[in-house]
Amino acid sequence: MTKRLTVSPPEPGPDELWTIEETAAFLRVPPLTLYTWRKRHYGPPAGRVGRHLRYDAAAVRAWYREQVVA
Repeated sequence: MTKRLTVSPPEPGPDELWTIEETAAFLRVPPLTLYTWRKRHYGPPAGRVGRHLRYDAAAVRAWYREQVVA
């Protein structure tokens, strides 16, 4: 039996950093998709904080808007 992690989309805030789970919830894609996109140099920009990936909320929203327009 596999336990599923449920993460709600994060609330907007200034200078907010999202985890991979929060970013995936916002974009409504599986977290594995974000890892795959990162390997292929696609998707919203992410940075490392220690060994953890973090996404700037404003950059994710800007990346999403570019995808919708394109």
